Amino acid sequence: MELYKTNSIKVYNSLSKSKEEFKPIHQGNVGLYVCGPTVYSNVHLGNVRTFMSFDMIYRYFLHLGYKVRYVRNITDAGHLTDDNAEDKISTKARLEKLEPMEIVQKYTVDFHEILQEFNFLSPSIEPTATGHIVEQIEAIKQMLENRLAYESMGSVYFDVLKYNEEGGDYGVLSKRNMDDVISNTRQLDGQSEKKNPQDFALWKKASPEHIMRWPSPWGVGFPGWHLECTVMSTKYLGETFDIHGGGMDLKFPHHECEIAQSKACNHHTNPVNYWLHTNMLTLNGQKMSKSTGNNILPREILSGKNDKLNKSFSASVVRFFCMQAHYRSILDFSSDALEASEKGYLKLMTAYSELKNIKTSDSSSINIEAWKQQCYDAMNDDFNTPILIAHLFEAVKFINQLKEENETISVAGLELLSSTMGVFVFDVLGLKNDSDSDISSRENKLSGVVEMLIKMRKNARENKDWALSDEIRDELLALGIQLKDGKDGTTFSVS
Repeated sequence: MELYKTNSIKVYNSLSKSKEEFKPIHQGNVGLYVCGPTVYSNVHLGNVRTFMSFDMIYRYFLHLGYKVRYVRNITDAGHLTDDNAEDKISTKARLEKLEPMEIVQKYTVDFHEILQEFNFLSPSIEPTATGHIVEQIEAIKQMLENRLAYESMGSVYFDVLKYNEEGGDYGVLSKRNMDDVISNTRQLDGQSEKKNPQDFALWKKASPEHIMRWPSPWGVGFPGWHLECTVMSTKYLGETFDIHGGGMDLKFPHHECEIAQSKACNHHTNPVNYWLHTNMLTLNGQKMSKSTGNNILPREILSGKNDKLNKSFSASVVRFFCMQAHYRSILDFSSDALEASEKGYLKLMTAYSELKNIKTSDSSSINIEAWKQQCYDAMNDDFNTPILIAHLFEAVKFINQLKEENETISVAGLELLSSTMGVFVFDVLGLKNDSDSDISSRENKLSGVVEMLIKMRKNARENKDWALSDEIRDELLALGIQLKDGKDGTTFSVS
């Protein structure tokens, strides 16, 4: 079903700093590029959150019936944070005494395993930087031909000032003017090779000890980090495509450089129509950092083998936790926050499982269609998963009410409620109902404990120990367990 025809999505475009109606270049099709990982270490939690956000966006576009080409690259060469730095993969290869491609394979496998744990859909295409060296060299030739790049001592640099002088707009995405860029440019080794400090490398001459190297018209070397994404995105999505995504930390200089390179090669006004950026993660209220030790890896969350959280958490709980925050907001990981999300996740899954036990009747006054539209409205407003989840919990409350008060709903209403919850919980948010057995086990244990306390309370009442009877009732109520005394005995419900 082509739901995209009746659902208009607004996305926050970092380029305009405003929400805009999403209008694909080709009706019914979406071209989406997301900057992938540099595979020199275990994938960190910030990366997982970014890719999880775009997995959710990808899922929603697919649900609406769009044909999506989702390209997410693997950086396996050329990642330089500074022009004088060494490729991160080469550096790690030296430290671990392995071939660079062993490092690449080791951490690419880790990346894929983690994403599989968190129930990610695979992208349509997952190109690698090393698989596109030829295309990167051709792009550099084009920029040299257009006189917006220059060769210097075996390296090639992008000429930022000349690009702007000839009508370019370096700084358009990050909203930085050239004076700020120049004043904030650090003095690094190799700056003498450049015409201007803010120029960035398109191709770097390889020093004798540099492991990863390729022949080029300018000598043996390796490509600059920014170039690979320009080349791979345009190769698979076209010189102008719909959406480019990544973490907010990539906005400058990486994405800024991508825009300049694309325009320098292709002379297009805007190579990308919508730029989407995810926000950062913090841990216990502080910035995540390996150097300070305030850091945790995804596997450590799943195993519980860490000193930051009180217990282990399932991948579904972590995913649910991430979806409770908007992708553009800062998200703080903490044990308390994850434990609260775990309770919410279990309530959601329990309610969904209870749908099969809800009684039906011929008619119902409940307007499920209006609630369903609210779910779509939330996602159509820049993929607002927190609001969507709030609407899902309205359904949880309704399901619990039907169960506790033995009320009925029409067959059509139940089918619509069930199918809508299934779509948004599993297809869009990407949660797994892997807690069915866990929920059953928890419920059995809970029932056993509560039934034992009900017996203790019954004995207390028979012995006229009203203080103990009331204490048991009140303590359970404080935990969200309400006792109901009736002529057939005492029952309980969990709120």
